[in-house]
Amino acid sequence: MLFVNCVTYCSGKEILAAGTSCGRIAMWKMVFQSGSTKSDTKIQWKLQAPTEIQGNVTQLEWNPNLNLLAANNSYTALTLSEHVLSAHFNQQVAAVQVSPTQLSVSRFSREMHLALQSDSHIKGVCGTKESLIVWSGKQITVYDISETALRTSGSFTCDSHVVAVHGENLYTVEPSRVQIRTPQGTVKQLLTFSKTEGNPVLLSVCQSYLIVGTDTAHIRVFDLSRRDARAHSSAKNLAEFIPNLGDLSSVKCNANGSQVSILITRENGKPDHKVYFYDVEMDTITHFDFFSGRPSSGITPSEDGDRHQLEGTELSGRCPISHFWDESEPRLFVCETVPVSSESSSPVPVDGADVSVVTLFCTQEHGLLLHDCYLKPAVLQSLLAMDVPYYYFICKPGERDPSCQSEAISPHLHLSPKSPIAPKMVSRRALRDFVGLENCEKTTRDAMLNFSFYLTIGDMDEAFKSIKLIKSAAVWENMARMCVKTRRLDVARVCLGNMGNPRAAKALKEAEVEPEAEAQVAMLAIQLGMLEDAEKLYKSCQRYDLLNNFYQASGDWLKALELAETHDRIHLRTTYYNYAKYLESLGKKAQAITFFEKSESHRVEVPRMLQDDTSSLEIYVNKMRDKNVYKWWAQYLESQSDMDAALRYYELAQDYLSLVRVFCYMGNIQKASEIANDTGDRAASYHLARHYEGHDDIKQAVHFYTRAQAYNNAIRLCKENSLDDQLMNLALLSNPEDMMEAARYYEEKGTHMDRAVALYHKAGYVSKALELAFATEQFSALQLIAEGLKEGSDPALLARCSDFFITHAHYEKAVELLVAAKKYQEALELCVSQNLDVSEELAEKMTVTESKDMSEEARKELLERIADCCMRQGNYHLATKKYTQAGNKLKAMRALLKSGDTEKIVFFANVCRQKDLFILAANYLQSLDWRTDPEILKTIIGFYTKGRAPELLAGFYEACAQVEIDDYQNYEKALDALTEAYKCLSKAKDTSGKQEVKLSNMQHKITLIKKFVHVRRLYVENAAEAVRVCEALLEEPDLDPAVRVGDAFGFLVDHYCQQGQYQVGYRRLEELQKLLPSQNLRYYINPTSLEALQREMGVILDHSEQKVIMKDDDEVMEELNESHS
Repeated sequence: MLFVNCVTYCSGKEILAAGTSCGRIAMWKMVFQSGSTKSDTKIQWKLQAPTEIQGNVTQLEWNPNLNLLAANNSYTALTLSEHVLSAHFNQQVAAVQVSPTQLSVSRFSREMHLALQSDSHIKGVCGTKESLIVWSGKQITVYDISETALRTSGSFTCDSHVVAVHGENLYTVEPSRVQIRTPQGTVKQLLTFSKTEGNPVLLSVCQSYLIVGTDTAHIRVFDLSRRDARAHSSAKNLAEFIPNLGDLSSVKCNANGSQVSILITRENGKPDHKVYFYDVEMDTITHFDFFSGRPSSGITPSEDGDRHQLEGTELSGRCPISHFWDESEPRLFVCETVPVSSESSSPVPVDGADVSVVTLFCTQEHGLLLHDCYLKPAVLQSLLAMDVPYYYFICKPGERDPSCQSEAISPHLHLSPKSPIAPKMVSRRALRDFVGLENCEKTTRDAMLNFSFYLTIGDMDEAFKSIKLIKSAAVWENMARMCVKTRRLDVARVCLGNMGNPRAAKALKEAEVEPEAEAQVAMLAIQLGMLEDAEKLYKSCQRYDLLNNFYQASGDWLKALELAETHDRIHLRTTYYNYAKYLESLGKKAQAITFFEKSESHRVEVPRMLQDDTSSLEIYVNKMRDKNVYKWWAQYLESQSDMDAALRYYELAQDYLSLVRVFCYMGNIQKASEIANDTGDRAASYHLARHYEGHDDIKQAVHFYTRAQAYNNAIRLCKENSLDDQLMNLALLSNPEDMMEAARYYEEKGTHMDRAVALYHKAGYVSKALELAFATEQFSALQLIAEGLKEGSDPALLARCSDFFITHAHYEKAVELLVAAKKYQEALELCVSQNLDVSEELAEKMTVTESKDMSEEARKELLERIADCCMRQGNYHLATKKYTQAGNKLKAMRALLKSGDTEKIVFFANVCRQKDLFILAANYLQSLDWRTDPEILKTIIGFYTKGRAPELLAGFYEACAQVEIDDYQNYEKALDALTEAYKCLSKAKDTSGKQEVKLSNMQHKITLIKKFVHVRRLYVENAAEAVRVCEALLEEPDLDPAVRVGDAFGFLVDHYCQQGQYQVGYRRLEELQKLLPSQNLRYYINPTSLEALQREMGVILDHSEQKVIMKDDDEVMEELNESHS
């Protein structure tokens, strides 16, 4: 019984380990199963090769930093270290470690497969076509490869952890140097490294060049083509050129030693997302960033920009894990990449088809050129090498690659009788450019490589030069396949011509109508059998209609239906129909019916499909209960002379025409008439009418023609049979042509002329109707026709009708017709003579906007006449509008002044900005209550100023001053107003000589008012002096109206009352009464002073009589009370 005793998990390596009771340690690695998208991944646990120890495993513990696992088996503690299985490929010999002590060896040049069992744990392996070198970290063993077995040719002790081989020389490392040994271990040469250069830790050989990487990130290239190894380049310190460099992970050189590719880990221990390239001759470093999908410099040819942009998108978000150069082609580089979630994260282990194999051309002239991006199949584990024309992959343990089944049973397979049986672990796949050309000769292979290179850089001349001598159709077909990947349709046309494939050439020519280049390339891929590429291309350009057709042509109907339902719904019914036809061809009629119904073509297609199986068809018809299907079945029954059944199904289909037709055929005219009358079906009524006409039943024929709305046939019968009464009604229901024919019939017959006039009018022949109405004196019809006349009618006809209305005293209608006839003067004269109101609508109709109709002078005259008419009618706003349109703004302002619309008057004056209009508007505003509205006062002053009328403005200021004196006794404001008036008057230009007199008089008034204002101000400081000056002012001649006498006496009376000199005050009051006997004293005297005088002097001032009456004290009080009430 097996028990699991303990479990431990290493988060850094994502490995779960479990110890069992039988001494085994089982391990599971967490992998991500790739879905349809990068984000759609699922976590799975994949079982790894188990490790066996003795005893019962009771405890396990990880050390993630050192990749160690500690195990306790109850007897002792063991430390297990992780070892990555070794693999190597060189000169068509591949060796892959399948267990700690076993190797699987394949020699592809001779199709041999051998197994090697080592006596010690294998730490690494390398080889050539003649020998295989295996080392354990303590000992190195050399095996010769023979036809049937591996034989030991040498073994020696060496603790080098890395070994390389070239020819018969072995290369090992020790501190500060590389040793060159013979197969027996003898040191032939030492390659020393300085302390700065560090200790060698990485070795790699390609052709005759050795690349060495040190622990201080230095690299050196050595030339091995001679007897002794010589330096091909000086030591290069990569840390000076690569920021955040931690350690070198892997270094490889190309076949001629001109380029070195480098993988590194950063300072944080995580792999870098870039592959670095060191150009030995130019001593420069470039890189390709797989996270961004872009190289370090712009290398993309402009004509292939779109293609590279797409492939760059596919390459982005990835990280390289291995890299190789082709063993013979120095330009060709391949790299294996896996996806990463972010720029700072480590590669994600993915179990599926999300590992990309990227091929690049690397040259000194053109830099890095993307050649191909190949998704590694899921059954393969990792990339081992590239040797044109193949990629070489390591197969997953326990899984077999279907593409190499034939190789597994090859008759050339040799196994040593003493050797253990090991599975074949290496599978090869042809490069994209060499599919079908795997066994071509070297000349063809070189030509294909050159063609691919020049095609990549866009040099078409060189590309065609490289293949001009090739005659093989297979080679041209392969190049056409390359054109699908590179999307070079121009090259593809040449390839198809050399292939002799006219059908593909024609299909490609027809595909040129598609606007998307991807759709054209997809058609090329279809013709070459590259169906997966065609599908991807259609998806990339989102041509789901073409992809749908592609699926249908491929017989992949499930995908076609799904695509039509999600992305190509415009062709959904067509897809259903085509699939139904496909099912019908397979004999699956039940399923075909379902999809015919979905395509909504079942009404025709299902009866057609089932026409040979009448019983099934009848069942389907009764099941569907569809009118169209019922009709089809009824027609079939009718063709079989089963009239009763046909009538029943025609009735179910509600096909009344067919019912009437069959009943007429059977002679049941009464039933047919009932159906036509009850349903009102036009087709049925028409058929029945034709039947009655054929049997000379004119009345019924006219009736059913009318129900069928076939009025022309009904009218024809009425004319032929003199049915004049019905003819009029039918003509009015029909179209204008039929009305015209009926009217002509009445006119030729000479009877019912009123009907002829009405029909001509209804048909739109107004002139003909009027002419006939005048000729036959149809005045009622004439009035009806004239009312419908409009501006577009014949002017002569309009004038004639207007005369008719004037004769019959319909003046308003006559005016409208005259205006429509553009006889505006006559229309206006009629309005004036008959005192007709000119509405705004009528005025607008008479307003001519275009000068083509009349001259500009005539137009203005017409507008002024319209305005004059509006003035007489009191429509001042409309008159203003017409005067303005005529250009007579002065008359327009006068009309507006009569309207009394202050707001519009102000607006019009501001818009016109004419002096006369400003003056008119200001004069009008003076008639308003400007004393209480400051805005009006301000507008008056502004208008007089804009109108340049200083005399009028001075008169307005003088009026303002008088108002201040009379109403408010405010001599200060009056003085200011008179001062402004004086300024304005002084600016006026007067040639008559009266201006000097006006100025002199105004100056005198200003002087008097100044004195009175001075008296009031002086009173506060010196009352006696103020009284004296006031007394002197009363002696001035012409004091009034500059200073009202009452105001001067009032000042004195108030003063004497305040001083208690009531006798003096009363005398001054009597003097005022003598000077102004008819004035009310309260206008001038303060009421308080009046009351004090009445009280002190014992008098009553009768304001109505302006007299002083002496009374008793009681009578005085009563009079005062009455005056207050």
